[in-house]
Amino acid sequence: MRKSLFLAALVLISAGCFAQKNPLVKKAKSYAMAGEKPDFSAARAAIDEALAQEQTAEAYYWAGMIGYQELAQENHNQMMGQGVNQAKAGEAVTESYEYWLKADELAQVPVLNKKGVEVPTDPKMRGNISKKMLEYYKNQEFVKYGIYLNEQKDYDGAYQAFVKHISIPDLAMMQNEKLQKEMPRDTIYTQYKYYAAIFAVQAERHGEAAALLNELKDGDFEAISTNQFLYQEYMTLKDTVKAIETLKAAIERFPQEPWFLQNLINFYIFSGQEQAAIDYLAQAIEREPNVAQYHHIKGNLDENQGHSEEALKDFDRALELDPTLADAMAGKGRVYYNKAVKLNEAAASISDNREYKKALDEMNAVFKEALPYFEKAHEMDPTDRTYMQVLKGLYYRFNMEAEYNAISEEMNNL
Repeated sequence: MRKSLFLAALVLISAGCFAQKNPLVKKAKSYAMAGEKPDFSAARAAIDEALAQEQTAEAYYWAGMIGYQELAQENHNQMMGQGVNQAKAGEAVTESYEYWLKADELAQVPVLNKKGVEVPTDPKMRGNISKKMLEYYKNQEFVKYGIYLNEQKDYDGAYQAFVKHISIPDLAMMQNEKLQKEMPRDTIYTQYKYYAAIFAVQAERHGEAAALLNELKDGDFEAISTNQFLYQEYMTLKDTVKAIETLKAAIERFPQEPWFLQNLINFYIFSGQEQAAIDYLAQAIEREPNVAQYHHIKGNLDENQGHSEEALKDFDRALELDPTLADAMAGKGRVYYNKAVKLNEAAASISDNREYKKALDEMNAVFKEALPYFEKAHEMDPTDRTYMQVLKGLYYRFNMEAEYNAISEEMNNL
């Protein structure tokens, strides 16, 4: 019992020490708050010396106030038409933010009051800091800094700035109803979280990027690209289980977006699971029979397996559902083109001249069957170089000089 009373007395003495004013803190305050001519360098020198002596909530609070005042000066300069030093402003915001987090932490350390009841070391500190954090949030100070850093190609810095912005509503000091109403998790908040995720991708912070994207994947803002990035991040992290889960969920949600199904099928094919690719595509078509892209992808798979007639039917069905689908039109041309290539390979082994010529004629007839499909695909999508390259080769093969020159000029002008 005597030992407990002794400890309590020490805590009370400690609480009294926190309440004392450090003259160096007062000195830093005077430099930072010196009217029109603040000396922020001198203020920082004084506060650094104060913190070297003792680390109190008061010292950290005023350390943060130096950056706060410097930011105010930059904003004033901007209002007066003098421009703003965004680097200096952003560094000031970041500095004050970090100091205030520490100040709040120390201010919340429990001590015993005169009645022996535990209370925060400085019960008023949190309220003062939370108001300034709300000001930073509403004025989007970290967003401004993040945009600046992104322009400088400092993606890691941009990520950290945006994360600080979106983290403010989650800080312990901001958890009261009035403050929360001032910081709704609205569309703007979601956009900033998305940008933070993209900066994390660019900064190669793949774990952080995946975590943010996972929080956003079920939302409506940039939903397709969010799920695409999430799949890619999981693949980078070699978490194929979550990557495939992401693709399958996205296929259900975005049946008209072929990217997800194509990547799932590619994954199965390249991992030696081609039958799984075929089975999954069959399920997708059964579930959504009128999605043109599904039939287009099935055409590609059937062609890869040598089922040319089935592939042509698939591409026809895709074009029936979506007459603008240039890849399906080119798919039909490719079936004939590849058939002609195989005929050419077979002709090379024929020694009889008459039979060889007959084989070449058959081959050229099949190449000619491919030509109109590639011409139509090019008409549907005039910027696709693959179609143009095939056309160029076919025009050359059939001595179509005018067409050859025209497609060559188109390619040069792209």
